[in-house]
Amino acid sequence: MQNNATFIAIDPGYDRCGVALMREDRGKVIVVYSTCLTTKKTDPQEVRLKEIFEKLQTLIKTYTPGALVLETLFFSVNKKTALKVAEARGAILLLAGLHNLSLIEISPQRVKIALTGVGNASKEQVQKMVSLTVLLEKRKTLDDEIDAIALGVAGIQEIKQQNLQKGIAK
Repeated sequence: MQNNATFIAIDPGYDRCGVALMREDRGKVIVVYSTCLTTKKTDPQEVRLKEIFEKLQTLIKTYTPGALVLETLFFSVNKKTALKVAEARGAILLLAGLHNLSLIEISPQRVKIALTGVGNASKEQVQKMVSLTVLLEKRKTLDDEIDAIALGVAGIQEIKQQNLQKGIAK
């Protein structure tokens, strides 16, 4: 990964979408900006997807990341929720294409391994490792925002590994 190259990590959701713009500088993980995007539950589906799309597009235009790290879809018991999250992922994938962002998809299990070394780590263990790994400003954060930051940490590892493999392949 280039020095100071910013990327956007997104924990996709329909009600809440965790977002972290991050970079690595001299071995330190830096959160440039993070938030949790929300939509009104009373709004129709198309309005909610439009809001997610527009808010993310504004962040992409503002911070000009070079890559998008996206959590793969975790199939839950609730199929209706899974479909809505899949639709949000579709809007996010469209943004990656429109802005020519390299796409890195990481599973929730891979994120847990990257942060804790254990694929079945609890949410609390992952959150604890985020607080130990990344310097965060003291403010209230929602789980989805922390999940996006954790995804970003795993994304940095993935980008380094890909770059290493590219170097070996040359």
